[in-house]
Amino acid sequence: MKPRNFIVAFLLGGAIAAGLTLALRMGDRPAVPVRATILPAGNTLPAFTLLDHDGAVVDQTVFEGQWDLVFFGFTHCPDICPATLQILAQARKQLAADGRNPLPRIVLVSVDPERDTPATMNQYVSAFGAGNLGITGDLAEISKLTEALGIYFAKAPADDGGYSVDHSTVVLVINPQGRFQALFSGPHRVEDFIHDLPMIMTAP
Repeated sequence: MKPRNFIVAFLLGGAIAAGLTLALRMGDRPAVPVRATILPAGNTLPAFTLLDHDGAVVDQTVFEGQWDLVFFGFTHCPDICPATLQILAQARKQLAADGRNPLPRIVLVSVDPERDTPATMNQYVSAFGAGNLGITGDLAEISKLTEALGIYFAKAPADDGGYSVDHSTVVLVINPQGRFQALFSGPHRVEDFIHDLPMIMTAP
């Protein structure tokens, strides 16, 4: 082999070896969330007193004992709320099909308690599957929760004399200790929840 060809071959071989080493190292890296923001220590929830969709009194301990996906919305919402809850329901169904256990519970907290009675919430959350939870109640008590979690909502007058409610679209993840563990910002996609939730729920 001519000296020049030998040098080229040597350099090429070195580059290939370096590339393989880098690829192997990258393959060893732990997976990272594609959408979720994780709070390593988790944040405590404020004390509150509200009602579940059966009309029973609940407080902050309602979020203990299981993983919860919590969305703040309202039953008269024309688009964002039903779309988000459907995405969460589809993600949960796929996680179940993949053999994931435990599965997170889907929770809707109303930001329109004036219209969202427990009975209304019961009918609404049931449309997205079994085992979901609806929470409503006194506006001041709901505000305790939203203010602590950084959730925005406000009435918005409608042209027909009624009103809608502007609100944040994040999905919060509450761990079994009742602590705010992570959040998913929009736009929401089923595949993001399927990818990120197992990581969040199995992290030490």
